[in-house]
Amino acid sequence: MNLHKKVGQMMIFGFKGIQPSEEIKFMIREYHIGGVILFGRNIGTPQEILHLTSELQEEARRSGYERPLLICIDQENGAVRRLGEGATIMPGSMLLGATQQPELAYETGKITGKELRALGINWNLAPVVDVNNNPLNPVIGVRSFGEDPKKVAEFSKEAVRGMQDAGVMTTIKHFPGHGDTQVDSHLDLPVIDHDMDRLQQVELVPFKECINHGADTVMSAHVYFPTIEPELNRPATLSKRVITGLLREELGFEGVVTTDCMEMDAISKGIGTPKGGVEAVKAGIDLVMVSHLHDRQEETIKQIVKAVEEDDISMEHIEDSIRRINKLKDHYLSWAEIASNKEVPSFVGSDEHQKVSMDIYQQGVTLAQGQLPLPLNKDDRVLVVYPKNEYAALVEDKRYSTMTLGKHFKSIHEKTDVLELQNPIGDNQIKGLIEKTKEYDYIILGTLNASLDHPQQGLLKELAKMDVPVVAIAIRSPYDVRLLDFAQATICTYEFSQPALQLAVEAIVGSKVIRGNLPVTIN
Repeated sequence: MNLHKKVGQMMIFGFKGIQPSEEIKFMIREYHIGGVILFGRNIGTPQEILHLTSELQEEARRSGYERPLLICIDQENGAVRRLGEGATIMPGSMLLGATQQPELAYETGKITGKELRALGINWNLAPVVDVNNNPLNPVIGVRSFGEDPKKVAEFSKEAVRGMQDAGVMTTIKHFPGHGDTQVDSHLDLPVIDHDMDRLQQVELVPFKECINHGADTVMSAHVYFPTIEPELNRPATLSKRVITGLLREELGFEGVVTTDCMEMDAISKGIGTPKGGVEAVKAGIDLVMVSHLHDRQEETIKQIVKAVEEDDISMEHIEDSIRRINKLKDHYLSWAEIASNKEVPSFVGSDEHQKVSMDIYQQGVTLAQGQLPLPLNKDDRVLVVYPKNEYAALVEDKRYSTMTLGKHFKSIHEKTDVLELQNPIGDNQIKGLIEKTKEYDYIILGTLNASLDHPQQGLLKELAKMDVPVVAIAIRSPYDVRLLDFAQATICTYEFSQPALQLAVEAIVGSKVIRGNLPVTIN
């Protein structure tokens, strides 16, 4: 096998469309890339997904692959999910943390893994094991199980075990921790400057627990840790001290290490994606992920090949990575199973899976303060108001940016009006809304990351002055609760998924009891 194809086995590439693009087929044929990553742009119905993954594997088989492709996806559930129509909506990490029951993380992981594998997706880029101890974190937040390192470790371990028992590879991310940042690495380079004692006591705890219990892969963080890496602004992904020194040698991880996407601004606007790929491999990375642009993908391979030819990267280094990747593939993948996987099984999106999911949601959606249900009479006028859901972080999927809160309330209470505010909210909108509230007996207020959004905070201050009773729903960030002490009651759903919002509405009118407990501290 030529060097380009050996290096190709260390690549994970993305493409556009619900059918294999000509570019991705070229990469499979010419470079024998190790795998592909799917995003919302690739997702249709379950049958369309299975057809896509089968076509990708068939292209690999025709191209002479000894082992099937890795096909991965970010199905974290909650705020970050890719599967849509026809698949079961499962709760995200922070809602699971609010259940206080790690065994429910196992159940969620197992159902998620079972449905992914049935659709030909063999690797989930989950769970997030970052400890979210910074209320201002714009990119992790509810993707984390909470702020307590030991609890995050326990939930993470169970989520990994559930997916593995369903036959799907897992990824613990983002090493060595992305929880205590105030910058989104999709947009810039975050810095965490804690000393090693603090990192050992907080950030590294869930990673160590999952590694000790057989984690398959670890994803690096595009975060700079000056305590570990002396070179200014060298992110963990490119740091040999982090990947080889800390992860491999100190923590003893022997599995596959993958980058996060190398087109994120923390890399692409610094060293650049292709050169970043070279430095990542030198640091000890096994799989380099380039999710979007074909030119960058091909150039990354060529740059790594050049580095090998110039002895900047040893051939032994490449062979070691390929050996680890092949060991992972041999454990999870077989051509025989892929050949027999032609029809979507009936359990995908089944009533049984949905019932389990709703039961878990009921254990997690949280009454954070106040009392419910509302003493709502059939003639009471209700206004449901919330900001338009512009997705909160680049990793989230635009397809799920519509909220159904108003629709749910209208289905239960006839005299309900719905007002969706522009995001960001303008001063004129706030004035108009305050005047309008005088016409109603109750306000049902949805907030969307208000703790990070000054216009929403302005609205809350005005509502606090009104005499109309308000029930608030912190639709995403539970940290919004600290701004909502004027509300008669506040519910945290941790995500804008349909089941979570439905349960919030049912709790308000008293048809369901919600049982969650906040997994983060609200000051």
